[in-house]
Amino acid sequence: MNESTSIALSARQISKIVDGPDGCLTLLDGITLDVVRAESLAIVGASGSGKTTLLGLLAGLDRPSGGSITLAGTCLDALDEEARARLRRRLVGFVFQSFHLLPALNAQENVMLPLELEGRRDARERADDALARVGLSARCHHYPHQLSGGEQQRVALARAFVHGPEILFADEPTGNLDERTGAAIGDLLFALNREHATTLILVTHDRALAARCARHLRLHEGRIA
Repeated sequence: MNESTSIALSARQISKIVDGPDGCLTLLDGITLDVVRAESLAIVGASGSGKTTLLGLLAGLDRPSGGSITLAGTCLDALDEEARARLRRRLVGFVFQSFHLLPALNAQENVMLPLELEGRRDARERADDALARVGLSARCHHYPHQLSGGEQQRVALARAFVHGPEILFADEPTGNLDERTGAAIGDLLFALNREHATTLILVTHDRALAARCARHLRLHEGRIA
Protein backbone atom coordinates (compact mmCIF):
# COMPACT_ATOMS: atom_id res chain seq x y z
CA MET A 1 0.00 0.00 0.00
CA ASN A 2 1.50 3.32 -1.01
CA GLU A 3 1.34 6.46 1.09
CA SER A 4 -1.62 8.02 -0.74
CA THR A 5 -3.86 4.97 -0.45
CA SER A 6 -3.01 4.55 3.27
CA ILE A 7 -4.39 7.99 4.15
CA ALA A 8 -8.01 7.93 5.34
CA LEU A 9 -8.30 11.66 5.88
CA SER A 10 -6.15 14.65 5.03
CA ALA A 11 -6.63 18.28 6.07
CA ARG A 12 -4.51 21.19 4.90
CA GLN A 13 -4.48 24.65 6.52
CA ILE A 14 -8.06 24.43 7.77
CA SER A 15 -9.57 27.60 9.19
CA LYS A 16 -13.05 28.42 10.44
CA ILE A 17 -14.11 32.04 10.97
CA VAL A 18 -17.60 33.09 12.06
CA ASP A 19 -19.30 36.40 12.73
CA GLY A 20 -19.51 37.29 16.40
CA PRO A 21 -21.05 40.20 18.34
CA ASP A 22 -17.66 41.95 18.41
CA GLY A 23 -16.64 41.10 14.85
CA CYS A 24 -15.09 38.03 13.25
CA LEU A 25 -14.21 35.14 15.55
CA THR A 26 -11.55 32.60 14.55
CA LEU A 27 -12.52 29.13 15.75
CA LEU A 28 -9.77 27.23 13.89
CA ASP A 29 -6.54 28.55 12.43
CA GLY A 30 -4.23 26.61 10.12
CA ILE A 31 -5.00 23.01 11.10
CA THR A 32 -3.03 20.47 9.04
CA LEU A 33 -3.13 16.74 9.70
CA ASP A 34 -3.22 13.30 8.10
CA VAL A 35 -4.97 10.27 9.55
CA VAL A 36 -3.89 6.81 8.40
CA ARG A 37 -6.44 4.08 7.64
CA ALA A 38 -7.44 2.05 10.72
CA GLU A 39 -5.70 4.57 13.01
CA SER A 40 -7.34 5.84 16.19
CA LEU A 41 -6.96 9.56 16.87
CA ALA A 42 -8.17 11.46 19.93
CA ILE A 43 -8.75 15.19 19.57
CA VAL A 44 -8.36 16.74 23.01
CA GLY A 45 -8.20 20.19 24.56
CA ALA A 46 -10.09 22.55 26.82
CA SER A 47 -13.71 23.52 26.20
CA GLY A 48 -13.86 26.12 23.45
CA SER A 49 -10.57 25.03 21.85
CA GLY A 50 -12.30 24.05 18.60
CA LYS A 51 -12.49 20.27 18.95
CA THR A 52 -16.11 19.74 17.91
CA THR A 53 -15.82 22.39 15.19
CA LEU A 54 -12.85 20.51 13.72
CA LEU A 55 -14.66 17.17 13.92
CA GLY A 56 -17.64 18.57 12.03
CA LEU A 57 -15.40 19.96 9.29
CA LEU A 58 -13.44 16.72 8.92
CA ALA A 59 -16.70 14.79 8.59
CA GLY A 60 -18.07 17.16 5.97
CA LEU A 61 -20.90 18.37 8.19
CA ASP A 62 -19.77 21.96 7.66
CA ARG A 63 -17.51 23.83 5.28
CA PRO A 64 -14.22 25.42 6.37
CA SER A 65 -13.58 29.10 5.76
CA GLY A 66 -10.26 28.17 4.22
CA GLY A 67 -8.14 25.13 3.48
CA SER A 68 -8.80 21.73 1.96
CA ILE A 69 -10.11 18.39 3.30
CA THR A 70 -9.88 15.00 1.57
CA LEU A 71 -12.03 12.25 3.05
CA ALA A 72 -11.51 8.63 1.95
CA GLY A 73 -9.84 9.83 -1.23
CA THR A 74 -12.52 12.39 -2.12
CA CYS A 75 -11.86 16.11 -1.91
CA LEU A 76 -14.77 17.73 -0.08
CA ASP A 77 -14.10 21.23 -1.39
CA ALA A 78 -15.98 20.85 -4.69
CA LEU A 79 -18.94 18.88 -3.29
CA ASP A 80 -22.29 20.45 -2.52
CA GLU A 81 -24.25 19.45 0.59
CA GLU A 82 -26.19 16.69 -1.19
CA ALA A 83 -22.99 15.10 -2.50
CA ARG A 84 -21.34 15.36 0.91
CA ALA A 85 -24.38 13.70 2.48
CA ARG A 86 -24.18 10.82 0.01
CA LEU A 87 -20.50 10.37 0.81
CA ARG A 88 -21.20 10.36 4.55
CA ARG A 89 -23.98 7.77 4.22
CA ARG A 90 -21.66 5.48 2.30
CA LEU A 91 -18.36 5.86 4.15
CA VAL A 92 -18.87 7.49 7.54
CA GLY A 93 -20.35 6.52 10.90
CA PHE A 94 -21.19 8.88 13.77
CA VAL A 95 -21.53 8.50 17.54
CA PHE A 96 -22.65 11.54 19.55
CA GLN A 97 -22.74 12.42 23.24
CA SER A 98 -26.54 12.73 23.22
CA PHE A 99 -27.06 9.51 21.19
CA HIS A 100 -29.21 11.19 18.47
CA LEU A 101 -31.65 8.28 18.24
CA LEU A 102 -35.00 9.01 16.63
CA PRO A 103 -37.61 8.74 19.43
CA ALA A 104 -40.40 7.49 17.13
CA LEU A 105 -38.30 4.51 16.00
CA ASN A 106 -37.42 1.45 18.07
CA ALA A 107 -33.83 0.20 18.42
CA GLN A 108 -34.03 -2.04 15.38
CA GLU A 109 -35.53 0.70 13.22
CA ASN A 110 -32.92 3.24 14.35
CA VAL A 111 -30.13 0.85 13.32
CA MET A 112 -31.86 0.02 10.03
CA LEU A 113 -32.17 3.67 9.03
CA PRO A 114 -28.76 4.25 7.35
CA LEU A 115 -29.18 1.01 5.40
CA GLU A 116 -32.69 1.93 4.28
CA LEU A 117 -31.44 5.30 3.07
CA GLU A 118 -29.08 3.37 0.81
CA GLY A 119 -31.87 1.06 -0.39
CA ARG A 120 -30.38 -2.07 1.20
CA ARG A 121 -32.77 -5.01 1.07
CA ASP A 122 -31.00 -6.76 3.94
CA ALA A 123 -31.43 -3.82 6.32
CA ARG A 124 -33.41 -5.70 8.97
CA GLU A 125 -31.08 -8.70 9.01
CA ARG A 126 -27.97 -6.54 9.26
CA ALA A 127 -29.57 -4.40 11.99
CA ASP A 128 -30.38 -7.51 14.02
CA ASP A 129 -26.79 -8.73 13.65
CA ALA A 130 -25.44 -5.34 14.76
CA LEU A 131 -27.71 -5.22 17.80
CA ALA A 132 -26.65 -8.75 18.73
CA ARG A 133 -23.03 -7.64 18.52
CA VAL A 134 -23.67 -4.93 21.13
CA GLY A 135 -25.71 -7.28 23.32
CA LEU A 136 -29.16 -5.80 22.68
CA SER A 137 -31.04 -8.50 20.79
CA ALA A 138 -33.62 -8.67 23.56
CA ARG A 139 -34.22 -4.90 23.38
CA CYS A 140 -34.55 -4.51 19.61
CA HIS A 141 -38.24 -3.51 19.78
CA HIS A 142 -37.80 -1.03 22.63
CA TYR A 143 -37.94 2.70 21.98
CA PRO A 144 -35.22 5.11 23.15
CA HIS A 145 -37.23 6.32 26.16
CA GLN A 146 -37.45 2.69 27.31
CA LEU A 147 -33.66 2.26 27.27
CA SER A 148 -30.98 3.38 29.72
CA GLY A 149 -28.30 5.83 28.64
CA GLY A 150 -25.79 3.03 28.17
CA GLU A 151 -28.27 1.01 26.12
CA GLN A 152 -29.05 4.02 23.93
CA GLN A 153 -25.35 4.51 23.26
CA ARG A 154 -25.02 0.83 22.36
CA VAL A 155 -27.84 1.27 19.84
CA ALA A 156 -25.98 4.31 18.49
CA LEU A 157 -22.82 2.21 18.15
CA ALA A 158 -24.73 -0.51 16.31
CA ARG A 159 -26.16 2.12 13.95
CA ALA A 160 -22.73 3.66 13.40
CA PHE A 161 -21.10 0.37 12.42
CA VAL A 162 -24.00 -1.40 10.66
CA HIS A 163 -23.00 -0.29 7.14
CA GLY A 164 -19.28 -0.96 7.59
CA PRO A 165 -18.00 2.63 7.51
CA GLU A 166 -14.41 3.41 6.61
CA ILE A 167 -14.25 6.23 9.17
CA LEU A 168 -16.05 6.64 12.48
CA PHE A 169 -16.37 10.07 14.08
CA ALA A 170 -17.27 10.13 17.78
CA ASP A 171 -18.05 13.34 19.69
CA GLU A 172 -17.82 12.82 23.48
CA PRO A 173 -19.27 9.27 23.19
CA THR A 174 -19.08 8.72 26.98
CA GLY A 175 -19.93 12.28 28.02
CA ASN A 176 -23.49 11.55 29.20
CA LEU A 177 -22.65 8.28 30.95
CA ASP A 178 -21.47 7.39 34.43
CA GLU A 179 -17.88 6.18 34.78
CA ARG A 180 -18.65 2.46 34.79
CA THR A 181 -21.06 2.63 31.85
CA GLY A 182 -18.68 4.92 29.97
CA ALA A 183 -15.85 2.42 30.41
CA ALA A 184 -18.06 -0.37 29.05
CA ILE A 185 -19.02 1.75 26.04
CA GLY A 186 -15.33 2.51 25.47
CA ASP A 187 -14.53 -1.21 25.50
CA LEU A 188 -17.26 -1.84 22.94
CA LEU A 189 -16.23 1.11 20.76
CA PHE A 190 -12.64 -0.08 20.46
CA ALA A 191 -13.66 -3.73 20.02
CA LEU A 192 -15.91 -2.78 17.10
CA ASN A 193 -13.19 -0.52 15.73
CA ARG A 194 -10.67 -3.38 15.69
CA GLU A 195 -13.20 -5.83 14.27
CA HIS A 196 -14.07 -3.57 11.34
CA ALA A 197 -10.57 -2.03 10.87
CA THR A 198 -12.31 1.35 10.91
CA THR A 199 -10.46 4.63 11.21
CA LEU A 200 -11.55 6.22 14.49
CA ILE A 201 -11.47 9.97 15.16
CA LEU A 202 -12.93 11.01 18.49
CA VAL A 203 -13.33 14.14 20.55
CA THR A 204 -13.29 13.54 24.29
CA HIS A 205 -12.60 15.00 27.71
CA ASP A 206 -12.37 11.42 29.05
CA ARG A 207 -8.66 10.90 29.68
CA ALA A 208 -9.00 7.13 29.98
CA LEU A 209 -10.79 6.95 26.64
CA ALA A 210 -8.27 9.24 24.94
CA ALA A 211 -5.38 7.16 26.31
CA ARG A 212 -6.65 4.15 24.36
CA CYS A 213 -6.15 5.95 21.03
CA ALA A 214 -2.89 5.46 19.12
CA ARG A 215 -2.39 9.20 18.68
CA HIS A 216 -3.53 12.48 20.27
CA LEU A 217 -4.10 15.88 18.70
CA ARG A 218 -4.32 18.67 21.27
CA LEU A 219 -6.01 21.93 20.33
CA HIS A 220 -5.52 25.26 22.07
CA GLU A 221 -7.51 28.28 20.97
CA GLY A 222 -8.11 26.85 17.51
CA ARG A 223 -4.55 25.75 16.81
CA ILE A 224 -2.60 22.54 17.24
CA ALA A 225 -0.79 22.85 20.55
